[in-house]
Amino acid sequence: MSGTKEIKTHIQSVQETRKITSAMYLISSTKLRKARQELDNTRPYFEALRGEIRRIFRTTNSVDSRYFYPTEEESPMDGTYGCLVITADKGLAGSYNQNAIREAMHLLEQHPDMKLFVVGEYGRRFFAQRKIPIEHSFLYTAQNPTMARAREISALLLDGYDRGELKKIFVVYTDMANAMSFQARSTRLLPFHRSYFEEAPPAQEAKPFEFLPDMRSVLDNMMPSYISGYIYSALIDSFCCEQNARMAAMDSANQNAEKLLGELSLEFNRVRQAGITQEITEVSAGAKAQKNNHRR
Repeated sequence: MSGTKEIKTHIQSVQETRKITSAMYLISSTKLRKARQELDNTRPYFEALRGEIRRIFRTTNSVDSRYFYPTEEESPMDGTYGCLVITADKGLAGSYNQNAIREAMHLLEQHPDMKLFVVGEYGRRFFAQRKIPIEHSFLYTAQNPTMARAREISALLLDGYDRGELKKIFVVYTDMANAMSFQARSTRLLPFHRSYFEEAPPAQEAKPFEFLPDMRSVLDNMMPSYISGYIYSALIDSFCCEQNARMAAMDSANQNAEKLLGELSLEFNRVRQAGITQEITEVSAGAKAQKNNHRR
């Protein structure tokens, strides 16, 4: 059985660890609120951009664009695919990183020649340790997603897509369904389905618009901005899910620390009581021995 000194040291160690996990919980909570606010500030622009793309397809569905499947039925595309994998820079976030990596590995099994574009130190280490080649690794941290970084990622992916090196582009990120649950998913970024932008016609049909120089040029000019917004949304969603997962992990650690402290306190009291009882017994035995010696 451990002595009181060892138990007291263990209690102090758990208390110090609890201070760290509590601080990490508060930091993640602050980062989560900030990231959501930044996404809400930029969302109206990209929603309006999507609305304008819908307007074009309401005008005519036969417009041709390299960013969309042809109007006829979708056919399989042979060639090299690209995949943007979004992970965190560190662990301590439950199964957040493992779920994203698992989704990326599933895509690699289906398309072994897929080129990987990785955001986050965790993903870089994972693929490097397994000798899986990475086409491009974005070395900036995943802790601060910005629109400028989303445009940089978008420009690199679109460059490979426009040159024909990438036939399809996928994004593996973590989507937050609500405040309590999130799920890693793989979404095809390019090419888009036309049905993604189709919607029921409005009750009052708007006046026709004139597109200069033509619809295709307008659409091709709008899509890079929309793709940048899509990637930015994926970065923010993944970042929010990471902070949410870390908050859950730290909250669980705090609860376990409270439980462990209760058990250690109970054990400490038992050991201390046993020591006190033993001391009383020794004093009583010594007094009794002295009394017997005096009688003799």
